[in-house]
Amino acid sequence: MSNSNADPSSTSDVSGGDLSEFPSRRRYVMFVLAAFTSFILYLHRYTWNFVRPALKEEYNFDNTELSLLQTAFNAAYSIGQIPGGIVCDLFGPHLFVGIIIALWSLALPCLGFGSSMGSLAAARALFGAAQAGCYPSLAKVTRVWFPTSKRTILQGLIASFFGRSGGAVSSIIFSTLFMGVFFLTWRQSLIAMAALGLVFAVAFLMLAKDRPEDDPQVNAAELAIIRQGETLGKAGERDVLPVGRAIRNRSLQVFVLQQFLNAGADFSYASLMGSFFMEARGVTDKVMLGVLASMPLWGGACGGIVGGFLNDGLIHLTGSRRWARTTVGFTGKALATGFLYLALTQSDPMNSAIYLFITKFFSDFTQPTVWGTSTDLGGRYSATVFSIINTSGGIGGVITPVVGGILLDRYETSAIVSGVTEITTHFEPVFILTGAMYLASAFCWLFINCENAIDADDAPVDDAPIEVS
Repeated sequence: MSNSNADPSSTSDVSGGDLSEFPSRRRYVMFVLAAFTSFILYLHRYTWNFVRPALKEEYNFDNTELSLLQTAFNAAYSIGQIPGGIVCDLFGPHLFVGIIIALWSLALPCLGFGSSMGSLAAARALFGAAQAGCYPSLAKVTRVWFPTSKRTILQGLIASFFGRSGGAVSSIIFSTLFMGVFFLTWRQSLIAMAALGLVFAVAFLMLAKDRPEDDPQVNAAELAIIRQGETLGKAGERDVLPVGRAIRNRSLQVFVLQQFLNAGADFSYASLMGSFFMEARGVTDKVMLGVLASMPLWGGACGGIVGGFLNDGLIHLTGSRRWARTTVGFTGKALATGFLYLALTQSDPMNSAIYLFITKFFSDFTQPTVWGTSTDLGGRYSATVFSIINTSGGIGGVITPVVGGILLDRYETSAIVSGVTEITTHFEPVFILTGAMYLASAFCWLFINCENAIDADDAPVDDAPIEVS
């Protein structure tokens, strides 16, 4: 059986290829690489849940100061989004993603060498800037390497399941394993985490390709499955977003607001879970602390899978991509609001973790819809459009931690017990703010039409998969 390869210089029109041969499987390699990139990103990012209380104890920072360190990360992450998306659209994700994985892995342990607020903030900003281009680039990978009919499911697996799983495993590896079992310091644990990232960066650079058309191991039959009648530009052709058309797109305008609320509300999971279970629920055992802090992230991982399958299922059932995405987006955020408020009524640590698991399940139930809507609206500009959406989310991540830190300090109480002053932090106001942002995000989905593509020529088409004999 021959293994005819796609011509890298050709367009994505696969006519003329031998479709009778057995399809190659290179798209699955790209899926694994994209999934583990998302996993490593969150594995590293969520170490902050345990570095934060360590810094509070070591440097005697208050909650506002700690929130400023989180803001340093989010600000750099936001600023780097659009440049990262543009670079990826211009030159492709292969070298770009591999390089930034190595850069953020090297930046991660720099936090352990800071000795002042300024140096710690610089380390957090460097880490955020290095991670900024990752998800816009992965959005590009899913757009280029996977067929439309399966894209949202795969985006849910990459963004939600593997991303949130990385965040959940981060708590277990960092606190339960490295610090609880191996008795490493938090600084030593960061170095160990960084080493994992560097190894994966090398693997990505060796195995990834920008497009199926550029990969000699992709045959015509696989390319036909991937494209399903879609067309892309020629290899090397540069895609630059028409700014005026993007600004005038009303769905994109509302989508930007939605993501500000959505990602801004998420700061409590990225920053506060370790502190919440330690200070508000009295958990001191590091092994149990890692388990409890990981549970909301496992909820998000599961929700992302279900949301992706449901989204594509509703598109097939209703024939309306717009209302399938709107239904999933609205329902997920509305249910997350209710369960978050129920979580506030639980005093038992395990019960709190269970309700937060359910909350995050429904919150991240919408994550594949965010990715899918970005690629629908963006078409061949999907990396840049995703970077705009992620920038909005990053701005929410800049503002909300500052407001949250102020609320935590504002509602902090102190009491003298046996001659010792004990400070109690009340997390309820922050979670109430999070719930309000969830609810507003839900209503935004009613006004987002993902079929209102910025480039009409790239509007998604729900073709049935091409049968390959």
